[in-house]
Amino acid sequence: MKQKREEERILEAAAEQKYREDSAEDVLETGQIRMSNSRQQHSIHLLSIIGEVEGHECLPSNSKTTKYEHILPKLAQIEDDASVDGVLILLNTVGGDVESGLAIAEMIASLSKPTVSLVLGGSHSIGVPLAVSADYSYIVPTGTMVIHPVRLSGTVIGAPQTYDYFRSMQDRIAGFIEAHCMVKAERIEEMMMNTGMMTKDLGTILVGHEAVAEGIINEVGGISEAVAKLHFMIRERMI
Repeated sequence: MKQKREEERILEAAAEQKYREDSAEDVLETGQIRMSNSRQQHSIHLLSIIGEVEGHECLPSNSKTTKYEHILPKLAQIEDDASVDGVLILLNTVGGDVESGLAIAEMIASLSKPTVSLVLGGSHSIGVPLAVSADYSYIVPTGTMVIHPVRLSGTVIGAPQTYDYFRSMQDRIAGFIEAHCMVKAERIEEMMMNTGMMTKDLGTILVGHEAVAEGIINEVGGISEAVAKLHFMIRERMI
């Protein structure tokens, strides 16, 4: 009996060591970590979306990117992992590949686990759907959100078919945002096409409280508020 307990202890220690090594590798490679040492006894997966969302084409090696081929399998694993109670998403992104960003947002929105997002620094362009895809969202007081029309590297759109495609994509983004927060699609489009804020571009910049006032983000707050809210949502789900 004593030998069996010792073997179990060794196996648990080995599993814990492997988990720590895997977590360290996840942080290094994808900005992810499991938060499981809380007093609440909840296991939270921390997901970071940092820099530019990289799509089907690889960005330069000196660019800070979040690769969607890393995020999508991890979200599927989280959904199927009974040990994960909730997901915290940290956002500081300039946007990036629209299709890939929207795919990540749809995956987050379809998770059965409670999710909370926190905008740190900025969540621009396709980062807006990513921020609102969570069940509840926060933005720090100095955080920014840039809402602008879909475009392709500043290229002038000449073909009607290309214009129609971009228009369809823009409608999809506005529709997703409307479905996951309190702002209407018409207001999103109005902010996208705003000509009075950016000197050389269309769009709208929202800072902290402005994003909340528009109904895009639920609340102004930081990491403590976001973590506390997620623990609360997990407890509510377990009742």
